[in-house]
Amino acid sequence: MMFIDFLGIVAGICTTLSFLPQVAQIWRTRSVDDISLGMYSTFVTGVCLWLVYGVVSAQIALILTNVVTLALAGSVLAMKLRYGKRSA
Repeated sequence: MMFIDFLGIVAGICTTLSFLPQVAQIWRTRSVDDISLGMYSTFVTGVCLWLVYGVVSAQIALILTNVVTLALAGSVLAMKLRYGKRSA
């Protein structure tokens, strides 16, 4: 593995793991009032596109980290949709 690949994987791990506290907090409290639906919708879309880019360009660091990021950010988005306040 080249150093640049290692660097990409470590960077991806750091940014991916940053979602764990948010996922855990929402899971525990079922509170999503302060979560932006627009931000997470846009972010999940962007992560999907990065994942496609990683697959097309065969960049393992992008593929691995974006699969995990998509799972974590996607779960926040799913919980926002499920636990969010319903409009009357």
